[in-house]
Amino acid sequence: MSLNHITYLSGQDVENLALDNDEILDAIEIGLAAQGNGHTVIEPRVHLVPESSVKGHFNILRGVIHPFQLAGVKVVGEFGDNYRHGLPSAMALLNLFSPATGQPLAVLNASAVTDMRTGAMTALGARYLARKGSKVLGHIGARGSAYWNVRLLDHLFDFDEIRVHSLRPESREDFGLRLERELGKTVRVTDDWESCVRGADIVVEASRLARPAPMLETAWIRPGALVVPYGTMSAVELSLTDIMDKMVVDDWGQCRKGLPFGALRAHVDSDRLHEGNLHAELGQIVAGLKPGREREDETILLWHRGLSLSDIALGHALLEKARARNIGQQLQF
Repeated sequence: MSLNHITYLSGQDVENLALDNDEILDAIEIGLAAQGNGHTVIEPRVHLVPESSVKGHFNILRGVIHPFQLAGVKVVGEFGDNYRHGLPSAMALLNLFSPATGQPLAVLNASAVTDMRTGAMTALGARYLARKGSKVLGHIGARGSAYWNVRLLDHLFDFDEIRVHSLRPESREDFGLRLERELGKTVRVTDDWESCVRGADIVVEASRLARPAPMLETAWIRPGALVVPYGTMSAVELSLTDIMDKMVVDDWGQCRKGLPFGALRAHVDSDRLHEGNLHAELGQIVAGLKPGREREDETILLWHRGLSLSDIALGHALLEKARARNIGQQLQF
């Protein structure tokens, strides 16, 4: 790599590289194992709020994965009303550097990367924490990462029933049709939260609320389920943590007290979730340092806030494939 040039992968380049399900999952799993084994550096995300969090904000994520010899900084905007402007709600750039010299190596359009790595975290969490025979998925939300949540979960579990719901009827209907077309199976679009969630083996809450509201009721969760809430604003009841046999996060540093946002922010601030009752970080489970699911009847919660390490791991996979296929541009630094 010339000191005078960096690799640029556009959104079209990322699309053309077409990472398949297993390439995505493998890359993120390697990154998680590196985190669990202490071979990474991760700093809690910071936020830039131009006007108000209700209108939108930027997340800045930073980390290092030493086995990949990459440091990364991703900036992603989250603006929920962008559909009114014909724009996606999340748009991002990932910048990759050498952690040994600081040399800039690459810039990637990371909008699709953000969605893919989020879906991969949900799916890998289910690989280790859901019941092996899980056959019913209840998914709240039709945001950008929702497609990858369902696609990668179904890749691992081949569900008998997939239920989806979101606030706007047009978005949930379009989402259901897209999933049916791409997965080749029937998807049930529900008109309310309860009929989507009640009795499901795996529940994913990826809503986009303007402010915290207890939309997902604890009573709807079946014993033995895996629940994965990760909305910016909490949509779950405070009692959700009371029914859990195990609680797992992606990175406690991003979940601890004193930080804004997150599906379980009120649970941390009120000491319903703390280091004492936290079972593990997901990377520790992937690395084999702590157990995942141990019994069929365990009800388990996974809260993932989004890891810079996942962006870096997926960026690495894309760069390796791009070099092999001579895709991308060399930009003068």
